Amino acid sequence: MFEYHGWISVQESAGADDDDPGSFRLKGIVAAIESRIREIDSQHLLDLRWMNGEAFVHFGGLRNHRDPEVLDFFGEIGRWAPGSYGLLHVRDDEDPGHENEVRVLRMVRGALFEDVEASLSPCVPVLEDPYEA
Repeated sequence: MFEYHGWISVQESAGADDDDPGSFRLKGIVAAIESRIREIDSQHLLDLRWMNGEAFVHFGGLRNHRDPEVLDFFGEIGRWAPGSYGLLHVRDDEDPGHENEVRVLRMVRGALFEDVEASLSPCVPVLEDPYEA
């Protein structure tokens, strides 16, 4: 099982005054993100929305197996828009060594960091009861 939920605030740079929602560069970044979303064509939640003048990408899904494209796309946005920040929570029971964890990918200034989500791990017994035969 591969479950994921997350969001990214798309930011051209980390400079507070540099991010103009109408900027040519930001419009190009958003156009690239929208194009990739159409390429991925997921039946799960994957969209870009403008809220209060800021662009946000939302992720959500539950699949039978890992979808590396979701994880790759999360990182791509950080490379295109190096001021971006956000979180992606992933539960992947086929990830060796992490089968019983919820992992969190944290994007800060476009860079990714991965950790165990302590408030949801270990999945058994935090989220589910142990299996009893």
